[in-house]
Amino acid sequence: MPTRIPTSERTSQKLKELLSQGVADGDARTELLKLAVRKIVEEALEAEVAEAVGRGYYDSGAAPGAGYRNGYRRGRLRSAEGAIEYGVPQVADRAEPFVSRVRAGLAGRTAELEHLAVEMYARGLSTRDVEAAFRDASGASLLSRTAVSQVTERLWQEYEAFAARDLSEFAVAYFFVDGVAERLHAGLPREAVLCAWGITEDGRRVLLHLAPGTKEDTASCTAFFEDLKRRPWQSRLEPPVGQGRGIPDAVADRNAFGRSASATPAAASTAMWSR
Repeated sequence: MPTRIPTSERTSQKLKELLSQGVADGDARTELLKLAVRKIVEEALEAEVAEAVGRGYYDSGAAPGAGYRNGYRRGRLRSAEGAIEYGVPQVADRAEPFVSRVRAGLAGRTAELEHLAVEMYARGLSTRDVEAAFRDASGASLLSRTAVSQVTERLWQEYEAFAARDLSEFAVAYFFVDGVAERLHAGLPREAVLCAWGITEDGRRVLLHLAPGTKEDTASCTAFFEDLKRRPWQSRLEPPVGQGRGIPDAVADRNAFGRSASATPAAASTAMWSR
């Protein structure tokens, strides 16, 4: 592999490390969200530059006056989770200076990008999602259809890798499942997103699974657990000692884990298992 790689690929490596190693100190959710936003932005910027210079990152040859890639500068977004830094590709030797419309359009869009980051891991992004995220004030797309398709394909690969992970690499000592409300699309009501977190035997917090649910009900939670059950586990899960509404009902259903488990209704929306 070439020693120089796009910043989006470096961000993918960091995401892979975070998802496989977890976080011992700090907020795993915040770190994941910031890296995912960074990944989305960098893919869009690199797709825009690829069209401007007329070739991909690893392609050679250039049309006269199209320019060439000339490294990266660091950009920064402000968010409720803290500053999010990202790589901004630079273009040199053009007949006219290259000005990124995508970067200019990021102002005031951080919250929308954070929602997009959650959706990327919950169910994957469509071309419509990506196109909607990168529009100017008039509603015109900042990326061509080809660029939108390329960005969507690369982000879909991130989702597929996450959704198909072999979970047996984690020695899970504690397992938490929670239902949270996230606005996955700007201007639409919040939707339920089910999150499964594991605390490993050495104290790291890792994200195991993330999926949307129509609401935090038994049917949605049962389907969520069915997805988890299809993947290899290293831990034996015991009946929940924390309680909730749809979550423990799903666990009590034999269709979820192949055996019954009891739960007592309570106000909390988290179920917890321990070895």
